[in-house]
Amino acid sequence: MNVNQIINMVMRIFMRKGVNWGINKGTQMMSKRGKPAAPTTTVDAGHSTQAREAAKRARKAAAVTRRIGR
Repeated sequence: MNVNQIINMVMRIFMRKGVNWGINKGTQMMSKRGKPAAPTTTVDAGHSTQAREAAKRARKAAAVTRRIGR
C-alpha cells in the first residue's frame, strides 16, 4: 500500500463523516422547522415525535442508499 492510497483512504473517511454529519443536521433542522418558542401542546408534541421518527427513517434510508452505491 503506497502513500497515495493511504491518503485517499483517510480522506474518504473524513468525507464520509462530514457528509453524514451534514445529512443528520439537515434532517434535524427540517424536523424542527417552524416550531414556536412557546410550550407545545400534546397534539404538537405528537407531530414533533412523528417528524423525528420520519427524520430517523430518512437518515436510515440515506445510509442504505449510500451502502448500495458502493
